[in-house]
Amino acid sequence: MKILSRQGYHLLSAVVLAGLVGIAARVPGLKGSLWGISTPAWLVLALLVPILHQFYVVVCWRGELYYGWLSRLLGEKAFDVWAVGFMALLLARPLTILALGYADRGTLPIPLWLNLPLLAVCLGLFAYLAYSFLRYFKMPRALGVDHFDPEVSRELPLVREGIFAWTPNAMYIFGFLALWAIGLAFQSRAALLAALFNHLFIWAHYYFTEYPDMLEIYGRE
Repeated sequence: MKILSRQGYHLLSAVVLAGLVGIAARVPGLKGSLWGISTPAWLVLALLVPILHQFYVVVCWRGELYYGWLSRLLGEKAFDVWAVGFMALLLARPLTILALGYADRGTLPIPLWLNLPLLAVCLGLFAYLAYSFLRYFKMPRALGVDHFDPEVSRELPLVREGIFAWTPNAMYIFGFLALWAIGLAFQSRAALLAALFNHLFIWAHYYFTEYPDMLEIYGRE
């Protein structure tokens, strides 16, 4: 089935990266809690959310692209229903890391002279990405409208303005800096590990899901 193409590598990436984060988190062990939930449990949630998010994308994108599952089931509401699920899981990424960072706060003291510039760089680049996204890229493209309407999407030009003039993969390179900023703000080792997992694992999504899909839809990257 085309829906499963390269997904073994995607799953393997999740297992390997989560395992490495788990090993790093054990030395030293994690302490603290928030709302009665322990820091290790928040870390597990912060890893499970992006895994669930990315495989939700696989099922919905490829199910629609190759088999029209959502359109047959939901008709004209297919894209809107898919978008609600996508956005809920997307927002859950920073929210779980926020909770994790608070529970684990102060576990990685960083000198102020270093922490503030790092925060400024992360937030500044993320802000420029947000501006470029809203002005040039637009939400439907980010949500994968090309999987729902490939014929129309093929006629759209590539976005090369704003931060996208630097790299076509600006969303993945710079967007996840917001998660790093959370870890830096709380000076939390666990939150920074979760940010690292998110940032690395999104590239598994790119190479094993999005890039092959772009070749199928556009015949190019």
